[in-house]
This record gives sequence, C-alpha cells and structure tokens, in this order.
Amino acid sequence: MELKREEILKVLGNIIEPDLKKDIVSLNLIEELTFINEEITLTVSLSNPALHARKRMQEAIEFNLKRFFGQDIQVVCTVKGLNNESKKARRKVLPDVKNIIAIASGKGGVGKSTVTANLAGGLLKAGFSVGIVDADIYGPSMPTMFDVVNERPTMVEIDGNSLINPVESNGVKILSIGFFTDQDNAVVWRGPMASKALTQMLTDANWGELDYLLIDLPPGTGDIHLSLVQTVPLDGVVIVSTPQEVALADARRGVNMFKMDTIKVPIIGIVENMAFFTPVELPDNKYYIFGRDGAKNLAEGMKVPFLGAIPLVQSVCEAGDSGKPAVFQENTPIARAFDDLVNTFVSQLNNIKDSSK
Repeated sequence: MELKREEILKVLGNIIEPDLKKDIVSLNLIEELTFINEEITLTVSLSNPALHARKRMQEAIEFNLKRFFGQDIQVVCTVKGLNNESKKARRKVLPDVKNIIAIASGKGGVGKSTVTANLAGGLLKAGFSVGIVDADIYGPSMPTMFDVVNERPTMVEIDGNSLINPVESNGVKILSIGFFTDQDNAVVWRGPMASKALTQMLTDANWGELDYLLIDLPPGTGDIHLSLVQTVPLDGVVIVSTPQEVALADARRGVNMFKMDTIKVPIIGIVENMAFFTPVELPDNKYYIFGRDGAKNLAEGMKVPFLGAIPLVQSVCEAGDSGKPAVFQENTPIARAFDDLVNTFVSQLNNIKDSSK
C-alpha cells in the first residue's frame, strides 16, 4: 500500500486531544511525521504529561491508523508532554494566567494556608498580580486571613457566559468554598462534590490576567489533588512542612505523589514552617521547638530545592486572624523571612521553566 501524507493526516485529524478538545492536527501537536513502505513514524505532544494519558493517546493513534491502512502497517508513535511555553500557548483552561501553582502538605496544621497567604502577599509586594483558590474544602481559611468572611462573590456576564467574580482583598483575588457555606457549619461532602466545587472555582471564574494563581490544597493525598492535575496544567507545587518527624513523613509522601508518572508535577521546593522560636526580648536566640532543619534535610535527601525557613512568631497568627498577612508588615523579621521565601520561590520556578525549554 502506498502511504500518502494527506491520508495519514486525515486519519489523525479524527483524534481529539482530551484536554484541549480539538483534534491533534489542527492543534499542530504532530511534531514529526515520516513514512516509508509500510511503516509510519510520528511524534505527538500532549497537554497532560501523565504516563496513562500518553499511553491512551498512543493507543488511539495506533488503532486509528491500523483501522484505515490495515493491520499489517507498522506504527512507531512517541507521545510526550508539552513544554511549558507550548502548554501556555495552547492552554484552554485559564489561558491568561501565567503560572498556576499548588501549595500542598501531607499533614494538616503545618501552616500551609498561612504560607499561601503570605506568599501571595509577598508576590503582590514584588509587583506581580496574584489570585488564590482556597481549595481546602473542609477547612477554608482564606476569608479569615484576608478579612473577607462576610464578602460574597458576584456574577459577571462575559461573552455570553456567566462567571464568578473573585473577591478582592489587599490586591489579591480570592475564591474560597468558605464564601458559599455557613462559617459555623461543617462541610460534609463526598470526594466528587468537593472536586466539582474546585473545578468550578477554576474554570467558571473571571480571573482575568494573572502572573500567579496559587491553589491552597487540603492536607493529604486524595480526590482533590487528582482532580486538580486533571483540570489544569500545574506549573509546579510547593510542599509545606514543620521540622518534626511526623510532619516530615507526610511531606515525603506528598513529594512522592507529585513525582508519580501519572501526575508528574514539578516540585518547586519545600518550605519549613515554624522552624524555630525567637522571643521578642531575646532577638538573638533561636529555640528549635519542633526539631532542627528537618524539612531542609528532607529536601536535600529527596533532591528537591529548599525554599526557606519561616520562624514561629506570634505576630504571624495575629496577622492572619486580623485579616492582613504578616508579609505586609513594615520591616519586621517575619516579613523579611517571607520576602526571602518569595525571591527564592520565583527563582526556582524560573529555573524549572528554563530547563523545560
């Protein structure tokens, strides 16, 4: 059988990229295509880099080509994930958001939401536009941390679509399940309901143009985390832990989850929260209440970047409760610690993006 390029492309034009909802030919996802005798060799890019997604695409390509040209045809198909620049150019979900970052922890109570709020504030201080999705469905805290507990998102009509307008506080755009539930009542949802709520806050909201969208995940490894990586192409994840061993064990599981072939999200680094305590009256003293350098040693052992150590300071709690994150304080040690964290975070994310080009 004589193979013709236009016939091969016609067959491939029937195969839909599942995330981008268009065929792989019109999306220009076929990077290489050669054919000789009865062998077709091609390389295809895919928005989802997970192993199972690439395998399904490979099987779809082989099945369709063999069905059209016959079972004797040989198909050598390589499917790879899009690099960050190509992903951004083709991204259908949140196309105007430059960086989508998850903030995660294996264990609850390590200050993940506090780190998220202050990282957002620090990025804003550095001149970036920032949004937060409070995906901690069972314990939303962003409304309190940004003093918008009594606020409610409005709806806006854009291009015939009704979208949720995020609440804005201190210059940060915020959507939280806490805006849609009674603060005093427990949210009792099964996994699919929680996942659907997260998806709506990401895809049915008017986020506009943002430099960073931070997603504050619930602790652990579960449905929410899987739904997130299936809904949006994450640019990276930050893992938050405290120094004690019980938190480090859970943080280790969190890192390993995002490294799995089926998820494959770049680890920007690990943050050690509550690293040490310094009394106001003894500013030169450090007391390592929960252990010393635990998260730093974990990062070195797992060969992921260490983003910084945040001290245990009463003003962090007070600032969160009052609705203005501590990073906004003027020239205090805790504000400087968060500013250093922001600088390291931005640098590490840029390194990841540069290495993927």
